This record gives sequence, structure tokens and C-alpha cells, in this order.
Amino acid sequence: MLTRTATQKVSSSRPFGSPVVPHEYQGMIEMMGAAMSFARNSEIYGEGEPAEYLYKVVSGTVRTSKILADGRRQIGAFYIAGDLFGLEAGDEHTFSAEAISETKVVMVKRSAIMAMAARDGALARELWTATSRELHHVQEHVLLLIKSAQERVAGFLLEMATRTRSNDCVELPMSRQDIADYLGLTIETISRTFTQLEHSTLIAVPTARRIEIRNRSALKRLNS
Repeated sequence: MLTRTATQKVSSSRPFGSPVVPHEYQGMIEMMGAAMSFARNSEIYGEGEPAEYLYKVVSGTVRTSKILADGRRQIGAFYIAGDLFGLEAGDEHTFSAEAISETKVVMVKRSAIMAMAARDGALARELWTATSRELHHVQEHVLLLIKSAQERVAGFLLEMATRTRSNDCVELPMSRQDIADYLGLTIETISRTFTQLEHSTLIAVPTARRIEIRNRSALKRLNS
């Protein structure tokens, strides 16, 4: 198994959504790739590094982020087990990527995937679709940032519930600060909004990382 020290500055981003290619291709990626383990808060790749690899999260959670000119951190996406990331439109990474928790990923050379796509029209179409999803995510994220705090948090919780297939109980692998930096809010606003939603009986917050959705339809109306 490779480690970060064994592959210094080995590079790769993909947003908050479903895997970019079907399961049959994901299995192929795993067979072609090499496993790497990352400690909590360690860097997987840096902003501006060559986008040489595509990654699949095997376990743990990954965030992509960048530091803005005013010093604030902007989180672009979260990736959980089963998600692929590292697919860039250009040759360099526009965000850095870090492991939120102890994380294992499989990495495969981007050039190998492109060569495979040149021989496999179905894979080529999936990669094109995945690139379109990336652009759509960026657009959706921009629209999200003009909504109210309650709308942003409601949308985030609903999407996490969908992605983790956890129905009405969501285990959040990321911190409140991560959520704040993803939604463009302060950590105080995130905490206050959770409290407001809890008092309105839309959610329950038994622990800092566990959110129970009590009124999904009301959350959906709030997010619409």
C-alpha cells in the first residue's frame, strides 16, 4: 500500500454528488489503481498541482477547498465512500483536497483512464457527462450561496441524507466549521440555524455529528 511519504505530491476534484462513472467502470478503476491511506486532515493534493490522477474514496471522507484572497476558506465539495474525484476540465487542480478523517483512496493515472476512454465509447460518454456534472455542481453551489441560512442548511441536510442513504438519521463526517465553509456561513450561524430547525421540530440533534430528520417535507419546502 502506498503512503503520502512514499509518493510525495502525488496529485488530483469532484463535487458533492453521485459517483462519476458506473459501478462496472469503478471496479475497473480499482483494479488499475493503487491504494493510498491518509491521516485525518492530511493533504491528498494541492491547488495548482498537475491533475495526473483520478481517485475513488474507499473509506473515510474527503473535502476539496481553497483559501480566498481575504483569508477565508471555501470548501467546494465533500466526497464519501464510493465517490470518485480528481476529474478536472484542465491540467491543474483548482482546489486542494484533504482527508477529513482517516481515509483510504484508490488512485489511477488520468492518462490511463483517457486511453481506455479512447477505446471505449461508453466510458468516454460517461466521462463527458461527469464533466458536465462538475460544471452543474459549481453553478448550483453559486445559487446556494444566495439563499438564506435556513435554506442552505436544509438543502445540505437533505442532500447528505440522500447521498448516505440514511433516510431520517444523518451521520455527518465533517465538522460544523467544514459545513460553514461549504455553505458560506459562519460557524455561529450554522449552530444557531441547527437550533432554530430543532426548535421548529424539523430536526433533532442528539449529538454534534448526528442529525435526525423529523419533518422531511417541511425541510423540502424550506429548501424549494
